Amino acid sequence: MNKAYLIHEYGGPEVLKWEDVEVGDPGPGEVRIRHKAVGLNFIDVYHRTGLYPLPALPAVPGMEGAGVVEAVGKDVTEFKPGDRVAYAHPPGAYSETRLIPEAKLVHLPGELSFEQGAAMMLKGMTARYLLYGCFNAMAGDVVLVHAAAGGVGQIVVQWAKDKGTNVIATVGSAEKAALATELGADHVINYQTEDFEVRVKEITGGKGVDAVYDGVGQATFMKSLDCLRPMGTMVSFGNASGPVEPFNIGLLATKGSLFLTRPSLMTYTATRDGLLAHARDLFEVVARGAVKISVGRTYPLVDAPQAHRDLVARKTTGSTILIP
Repeated sequence: MNKAYLIHEYGGPEVLKWEDVEVGDPGPGEVRIRHKAVGLNFIDVYHRTGLYPLPALPAVPGMEGAGVVEAVGKDVTEFKPGDRVAYAHPPGAYSETRLIPEAKLVHLPGELSFEQGAAMMLKGMTARYLLYGCFNAMAGDVVLVHAAAGGVGQIVVQWAKDKGTNVIATVGSAEKAALATELGADHVINYQTEDFEVRVKEITGGKGVDAVYDGVGQATFMKSLDCLRPMGTMVSFGNASGPVEPFNIGLLATKGSLFLTRPSLMTYTATRDGLLAHARDLFEVVARGAVKISVGRTYPLVDAPQAHRDLVARKTTGSTILIP
C-alpha cells in the first residue's frame, strides 16, 4: 500500500494526514512513478490553506517531484519502466508512488540527481518564464529580485547574471545577504535594516529598475511599483507574505505607465512544446554550471508538516526537498 499526505480540509500544517492510498495501474496516457525526492514550495502552503483551492478534497498536495517510472499505460510512447523522470505539475507529489499524465513528465538527464530534479523543476522553470516570458531580461537591463536567497530567487539571480543583467537583490538577513552576493547579485539590500525603495533609487540614480520580480506579495508590492522606471514591468508571481490587496489600476498610469503581470507556470508550460522548452533551457544552464541548484534542507516526507512550518517561518534557504 502506498503512503501519502492527504488534505481533507483547508487549514494549518495539522490538516496534512499521513494515510494509506491505493494507487493502482496507470490508465491510457498515464505513468506510475516511484518518487525518489519531492520538492517543497510555497504553492503547497497555498493549497493547504485554501488560498489556491485544489480541484477537490481530499487531495494529495505537492507540485514537483523526481523518481523512476514503474509502469506505463496504453498509448504511452515517450517513457518506459526504469526511466528517470521529473515534473512540476499537477499536484500529488506528497506520496511514495503516484500516477501522472505522460504529457506532464520530462526525462531527467543522467548528470542530475533526483534531489536536484525535485529541487529545480518548479522553481527553475518559474525562473525561466520570469526571465524570458514576463520580461526578457537582457544585458544592460537592471532588475530587482525580491527574496533572492529563496529557492526561486537564487535561480533567478544566477540566470539573470548569466544573461548579462544587472541584479539588485533583497533579502531578510545578513547571512542571506552574503549568499546573494556570492550568487552574483550586483547590489544586495537587507530589507530588515534598509528601505529597499530608497536604496533602489540611490543605486539607479533615481531612474528606477526595468523590472521587478516579486514572489513576496503583500509586503513588497506597492513599494516595488515605485522602484520601476517609466514603462517598467512589475512581475508579481507569489504571495509569501500574503496576497496583494486590490488596488486602483489607475495607479499604474500615475506611477509611470507601468506594465503589470500575474503569471503562473501552468500557463507558460500548458503545451507539450512549452514544457519541453522550459525544461531544456533549465537543464542546459544547470548542466554547464551557470546556475547551481542549492538544496538547503532535507526532510523525510513523513515530516512534511514541520517542513511547512519552517518554510512559512523563513527558516529555509534555497530549495527544500522531502525524501519518501
